[in-house]
Amino acid sequence: MLCVLGLSVTVGSPARADSTAGGDLQVAQTLGDRDLTFILRRVTGLPGPLHVDVLTHRGTAAGTLRLGTVPTGASADRTEGSSAGTTTSSVPVELGGTPGSYSAALDIDRAGPWELVVDDGSRTARIPFMVPGQVTSPPELAVFGGFVTAGVLMLVTLFVAVRARRGGWVLLPAGGVVAALAVAVTAALLSTSLPLPPEPGGQVDATNDNVSDPYSAVRPVTNDYSRPPASLELGSYTARVAERGTLRLSVTDGSTGLPADDLVVHDGALMHLLVIGPTGELWHLHPVRTAPGSYEVQLRLPAAGHYAVSAEFARRGGGVQQVRSATGLTVADGPARGGGAPAPRPELAPRGPGTRTIDGVSVRLSAPSPTAGEATTLIARVGDTPTLQPWLGMVGHMIVVGPLDRADATSPTRMGRAAQDAPVWAHGHSMGGDMSGHSAPGDHTAPDTGGATAHDMAGMRHGTHAAGGEAEASSMSGLMPLNGDSPADETVAAYGPDASFVYTFSRPGYYRVWIQAERDSAILTIPYLLRVSPAGGAK
Repeated sequence: MLCVLGLSVTVGSPARADSTAGGDLQVAQTLGDRDLTFILRRVTGLPGPLHVDVLTHRGTAAGTLRLGTVPTGASADRTEGSSAGTTTSSVPVELGGTPGSYSAALDIDRAGPWELVVDDGSRTARIPFMVPGQVTSPPELAVFGGFVTAGVLMLVTLFVAVRARRGGWVLLPAGGVVAALAVAVTAALLSTSLPLPPEPGGQVDATNDNVSDPYSAVRPVTNDYSRPPASLELGSYTARVAERGTLRLSVTDGSTGLPADDLVVHDGALMHLLVIGPTGELWHLHPVRTAPGSYEVQLRLPAAGHYAVSAEFARRGGGVQQVRSATGLTVADGPARGGGAPAPRPELAPRGPGTRTIDGVSVRLSAPSPTAGEATTLIARVGDTPTLQPWLGMVGHMIVVGPLDRADATSPTRMGRAAQDAPVWAHGHSMGGDMSGHSAPGDHTAPDTGGATAHDMAGMRHGTHAAGGEAEASSMSGLMPLNGDSPADETVAAYGPDASFVYTFSRPGYYRVWIQAERDSAILTIPYLLRVSPAGGAK
């Protein structure tokens, strides 16, 4: 019985995907005028289907996308290596005019690195993903091998005890039983403390071979998976006001100058692009990958003037990197139109904490007396019901730019230039996501004070600010994946209405703050103006 048990576990098909290797992959893409989220469901058996859900938002135009799967990477198997780069499966997806989920299924026939190719008829996005193989770890092999060996030697011991004339011969197989059991028990006890193999596509470059067997890769001798800084270069942007234009971006390795094609999905996207215009309007976009190190995004900018640009991404084996464009981009005015340039939208006017209405939704920001050098809790109540949807893996996002001169912070035409030169850019996340205990509408005495991770783009630093360990742990429990499960996606609307952020303003002055959250399949961007007092000074 022990032999059968061991063989049934150890002699498994290497072509079966490991369903516990990770959850579903969520990737946001700004494809033309469409803001889409692609959810790649994990493959649970090979050959088998890859189920892809395309989530649309309010205002997404109807149309047809064509999805395709392409195996990539190198392999010692000549057959698999020769088919790399060839589309193996393709299927159309019809997007409707109403927000929702649109599904498709493609064929996957092997473990390894793949690309999901998305074509909307005028441009193509390439989303990398992994299909891991199932393999038994060395400790597991030792455990099962030890028990199987002990079972076999136990039978030998019984046979020798019955047939041998000298009782001393029994000690030899009996000692083997003890040794085999010792190996199995020791391997079982140590298996939980042994480090996992390097993650293909995350910590080491992925090939067909090391994805099928991650233990074939040599583990780095250090846990420092740092990468050199990357450079962000903007291509020429020739579109004028209100014209659609394509902004092309190149990401290059700072030490070699070669294209950096090791970006991995971070917070639901390969790249988060922040664009701040002269009127104070913020765009949080997700450029599509078109080639190694090359990305592009479609823009239709409404006002002439300067636009500040920053990108956030994570490199394989490294941490999150924040890169601000040194130049930004400048948009020239278009042909003369009757009435002149359109007036800035009233929602873009900078206002302090309090209640305001954005796209018909009442939003109240509470930010009591922010002071430089002290942690400040900002609470945004979006609507009055717990119907916020996770966007990019978070309930809420907060963009902070400053400190600014008051005239620049309140100007309807100079915000882009002021943001270009601002010392601090920060991107904070609300970690509140506990669906088990929502605060009642109107109750601001016990808000969810989960931690927020703030990335300081100016100084290339990362800081985590939490109101308390217990509060952070409880608020994260409803949103973060556990035991290999997938995090909640945008089809879930059961969070909020409070989205809280904890951030420490490093300097006094005026800051422009944008809160972002998703509600009713629409991304709301709520701008505010905060005055941060000097440390120890007058409030």
